[in-house]
This record gives sequence, C-alpha cells and structure tokens, in this order.
Amino acid sequence: MQQAISLANGAMSRKNWSVARYALSRARVLADALPANVAVPERERLAAARKRFAARNTPAAKKVKQAKATAAKRAGGKKPVPKKCTAKKAAAQPKPAPVRDLGDRFINRAALGYGPMNETR
Repeated sequence: MQQAISLANGAMSRKNWSVARYALSRARVLADALPANVAVPERERLAAARKRFAARNTPAAKKVKQAKATAAKRAGGKKPVPKKCTAKKAAAQPKPAPVRDLGDRFINRAALGYGPMNETR
C-alpha cells in the first residue's frame, strides 16, 4: 500500500496522470481489503493523494501553481528587463531590398534562343 501511494505521488509530480490513477486504484483496493483500524497513516496519505489528484485541473490548482512560479522567480533577485516599445517599429516602413546594379551589360537574346523583340510569331 505504501508503494502504491508513493508511486501515485511520484506519477502526479511528473504529471503522468494515467499511472497515478492506476496506482491510486491499487492503493484503494488494498485499503479496502484491510480492517479500518489498520494502516491509519497510510489511509491519510491516500486521502491526501486522492485530493491532490482530483485537483489537478481545477482553477484553484492552476492559481497555486502560478503563485509558486512567481515566488520562485522573485527569489533570484534579478529585476526584469523593461520591454522595448514595438509600436514604433510597426509604424516604420520596411526598407526596400537593395537593387543590384548590373551596369551596361548586353544580353545576346539570339544566342539564348529568343528572336528580336519586335517580331511576332
């Protein structure tokens, strides 16, 4: 029973919910097979694990997770870098691509298989 509960807690920490569900069901079967006065601390651990599993997708659980994440970020002591304003960049016109100056080159259209420009076929 202790192994099943610890397996469920480990799976919940890794967010492997299907393994956690299976481990909780195995622990529940073992707890139901024992008399009520036996393994009281394990039953309490099982109840806490069930509560943790049930609260995995609730808004309250997400809020607690966000609060922990922001507290961990603050502990580093670094100040956030101010974001640069991108409104000026969006308003500016994009630069045109540079035009390659080929100079006064002559392309021999007859050698390429093209006829004179003024002839029609």
